[in-house]
Amino acid sequence: MYCIKRVKEDLLWVGANDRRLAMFEGVYSVPRGVSYNAYLLLDEKTVLFDTVDKAVEDRFFENVTEGLNGRTLDYLIIQHMEPDHTAAIPRLADKYPDMKLICNAKTATFLKQFFDFDADARTQIVKEGDTLCTGRHTLQFIMAPMVHWPEVMVTYDSTNQTLFSADAFGAFGALNGAIFADEVDFGRDYMDEARRYYTNIVGKYGAQVQSLFSKLSALDIQAICPLHGFVWRKNLSDILSKHQLWSSYTPEEFGVMIAYASVYGNTENAAEILSARLRDKGIKTVMFDVSVTPASEIIAAAFRWSHLVFASTTYNTGIFVTMEALLNELTNHNIQNRTVALIENGSWAATSGKLMREQFEKCKNITFAGDTLSVKSGLKAEQLAEIDALVDAIRASMPSA
Repeated sequence: MYCIKRVKEDLLWVGANDRRLAMFEGVYSVPRGVSYNAYLLLDEKTVLFDTVDKAVEDRFFENVTEGLNGRTLDYLIIQHMEPDHTAAIPRLADKYPDMKLICNAKTATFLKQFFDFDADARTQIVKEGDTLCTGRHTLQFIMAPMVHWPEVMVTYDSTNQTLFSADAFGAFGALNGAIFADEVDFGRDYMDEARRYYTNIVGKYGAQVQSLFSKLSALDIQAICPLHGFVWRKNLSDILSKHQLWSSYTPEEFGVMIAYASVYGNTENAAEILSARLRDKGIKTVMFDVSVTPASEIIAAAFRWSHLVFASTTYNTGIFVTMEALLNELTNHNIQNRTVALIENGSWAATSGKLMREQFEKCKNITFAGDTLSVKSGLKAEQLAEIDALVDAIRASMPSA
């Protein structure tokens, strides 16, 4: 049975939700599931914006069939070739043999890599700024390479002032009946998942997102329809302002994120004491054990907070394995414009601090607060002065200090 939602008078949401998916892209946990959004425009010509993942393909076809109500499908606009948005294309092509595929040249290449049907015979290539008139609506195509694949484009409907934004401005989490961000308390219940989605999926490509923002600045955008998460029709600045911060690697808040890797609790104890003494000075802190917290959550927090502390035991003369994996992920996501402090632990050859520092020296605009605190096995009373010195160094680097 179909489940469709009306976005505008002549625009339908025909996507589907997957609450059984455990790991998005095989990497990111999605305990609240994920939505695969597709949109059907009912003009003189009918237009479908993207398809869905194979896991929800049957529900998608029920929705499209109901939405068309006996009409044929004239156009499929392919904005992003990732399989969670294109799995249904071959079946769609079989069902609607006269349907034209609207895409850019890079997408056309990917189509032939992913599928075996004759896509060339029905493909219409579009370039930056090209338009498609469907009757009452005029659709403009805007290239958005590496947001977050090289073929990505977005589509602007000048009639409805609606941006079909591909994977931009999306979020993890299934849609539970509501499809509009203003139908829920987005800031309280979903912003964390929007941040985790952006920072992990797109976070490496902040410069490309900034380039897209530059292109969009000339448009009157009154609604945003992403491929994951809620449709935005009100208070668009709530989500756009966050993406401006994230894509420019600007902290959202002043405070300290502390991530630690501890085998027997001694490194954790040093991190705990540091956090408590920072709180005593009125500085916000959040703490993560990197051995039990998914890296995606810590990466999202690193994009949120202004100051980052990493505490790691030395393991096999290197950084502890879970911390090393986290730092590789974080630096590969282009984290920058942060103040970093380090704590190392080692019973005989403490090297983790030096190695962690080398990781961050590869990043742009990283400032180190204080000296690396070096613990030998367990923190001693006489080292509390070093903790206080690190607290003072962090506090001095806060603008409000």
